[in-house]
Amino acid sequence: MAFKQWAAARRLKPGDGRELERFRWWQLPFRSLFWLRLPGGGQVRLHAVDVRHWARLDNSRIRAHLFLDGRHVAESKLPAAFSVDGGVIEVAMSSYGIRRCHYRPSGGQPSQLTPDPASAEGRRARFGARHPGLSRAIAIGSVLLLVIGVGLNVLQLAEPVSHIPPVTQRIGTFESPVHLPIWLNLTLGGGAVLASMERALRLRYSSLLDAAGR
Repeated sequence: MAFKQWAAARRLKPGDGRELERFRWWQLPFRSLFWLRLPGGGQVRLHAVDVRHWARLDNSRIRAHLFLDGRHVAESKLPAAFSVDGGVIEVAMSSYGIRRCHYRPSGGQPSQLTPDPASAEGRRARFGARHPGLSRAIAIGSVLLLVIGVGLNVLQLAEPVSHIPPVTQRIGTFESPVHLPIWLNLTLGGGAVLASMERALRLRYSSLLDAAGR
């Protein structure tokens, strides 16, 4: 943990004081914006975390920007850890979107920041609140697509791997019971990507499912 804190501190840079830009609809594919209100100094301070993914790349590393009461106060390459009143805001990203944007209070349980209503994450959260049943069905479908895609890929990859001489000598050969046509493999791969993107909008991430679905 001490090393992670040291590494996160090394990635931090001071802000330039610029004003936070309002979220625009055309920024949906490449911007995420989250909000957090915290008491501090006898008043409630408004924090915002702005991440421009697939844009504003700095040496192939995406940056998270912290705003306090509408002004830029810090930025960091990801994963980021911003010290704020009473705790830390942690930001991380996967290949498909925001993986984590949580406030971790000192001695308390972490909680997710509130996505901006205009952002893709905010629209997905609003859809879940308005249509909880359909939202759960989509979430379950996303998991099933990933489980099926990962399972079939493992079965099909195991066969050629088992024919590598050193592997054959140790465990023998394996004949996969599944041989899917290319078009179906591509379809399942595309479904797995969409499923991981949907899960990223809800800040859900599994190193087994989402990482394997890449």
